[in-house]
Amino acid sequence: MKNNSYIKTNWKLILNIITSVALILLIYFSRDQILSTLKNLTHINAWALLLIIPLELLNYHAQTKLYKGLFKIVGNNLAYKYLFKIALELNFVNHIFPSGGVTGISYFGVRIKDKEIISGGKATLIQIMKLILTILSFEILLVIGLLTLAIFGRVNDLTILVAGVLSTIFLVLTVLFVYVVGSQSRIDHSFLFITRSINKLFYFIFRGRRESINISKAKKMFSDFHYTYKQVVSKVGELKNPFFYALLTNVTEILVIYVVYISFGKFVNLGAIIIAYGVANFAGLISFLPGGIGIYEALMTIVLASAGIPPRLSLPVTIMYRIVNTAIQLPPGYILYHKNLNRPHDTEINV
Repeated sequence: MKNNSYIKTNWKLILNIITSVALILLIYFSRDQILSTLKNLTHINAWALLLIIPLELLNYHAQTKLYKGLFKIVGNNLAYKYLFKIALELNFVNHIFPSGGVTGISYFGVRIKDKEIISGGKATLIQIMKLILTILSFEILLVIGLLTLAIFGRVNDLTILVAGVLSTIFLVLTVLFVYVVGSQSRIDHSFLFITRSINKLFYFIFRGRRESINISKAKKMFSDFHYTYKQVVSKVGELKNPFFYALLTNVTEILVIYVVYISFGKFVNLGAIIIAYGVANFAGLISFLPGGIGIYEALMTIVLASAGIPPRLSLPVTIMYRIVNTAIQLPPGYILYHKNLNRPHDTEINV
């Protein structure tokens, strides 16, 4: 009990320490890539590389409009500036904590929660819906990628297999999610099983209280989650606008990678980048290292090689993309994240 009391009193300090350690680890594991990037800076077109900045701004604009559209469907009109800041913070959280996006979903629920209008269940569903729309919109890009490779004669059995497996996994996960959340009883059984399993794990590790996650509060959140899902389904026609912005999010990130190739003076097949980007991002979710370091670069290089882009080109480009992109995005996310920790209550939530 004494430990629990200390954690409740000093949770901000503890979170700051954990975040700082994660950031130091990210820099440590990226040290070779950082040095490699610095060496390559003298061999690239810096003006072309600067195109990353407007593309990333467009990417965050798309994410913000995606959130705004989803919240509007469930009856909440949130301020653009407020959601833009949260998008930056989420990028920081998801980048330094290797949790397959789970940390980001949890942070989003806490960050955006307001007792008067937004429940934890609603916030969680909105974040998951954002991920699902991003995945579904990427299916369109996968088809375009395969067609582009086929037109230029670069498609092979391995590329088709990779794209097919990736597409199947995305569709199965989406169908499974829709099946579970479509019924209150299925949500209760599935999520309560997960909640109880987490409680048992925490009890085994820390030998603390048996209910680290309050079951009754979890049930209420699951109920809110299901209710919000029903709201979204009843207005499925209004998802066209959020879907467009989910697609724009994917397109801008792929174009950022292509810009790095241009800065190296190379114009490669866009289809190869699309497929490699999808594989690397999906596999990077299960990495134990911050930002999926190592796995991301390796898979990008392997898939690009199968599509005809040699590793001597794809590896330095991928490393350059990762480091430059991280250097642009993490600082503002880090500043906003720590600023939020010291803010007692956000007054910008409403328009």
